[in-house]
Amino acid sequence: MIHNSTPPGEDYLIRCPRLGHQIHFSYCRSENQGLPCSKILDCWFNHFLVEEYLRRELSAEEWAKAFERPAHPKMQSLLELIEQAKKNKKKEE
Repeated sequence: MIHNSTPPGEDYLIRCPRLGHQIHFSYCRSENQGLPCSKILDCWFNHFLVEEYLRRELSAEEWAKAFERPAHPKMQSLLELIEQAKKNKKKEE
């Protein structure tokens, strides 16, 4: 059983199922607009006590935003990203 609630250092990498390559914990910790990735608990639980660490580090509101919102279907997420890209392009022009 893992008893350590301190995240591993920057030299410790695991494979990200979403990105398909190796990443470190600090990326997962803030990739969601400053909040943790919604999959961080699933990906890191085997490496350290990630839930204990995040409950200590996040406010109740941040925890709710990161983990208690219903997940967007993949198609909806893609459409939102396309719309955001269109808006950014118009701003640049």
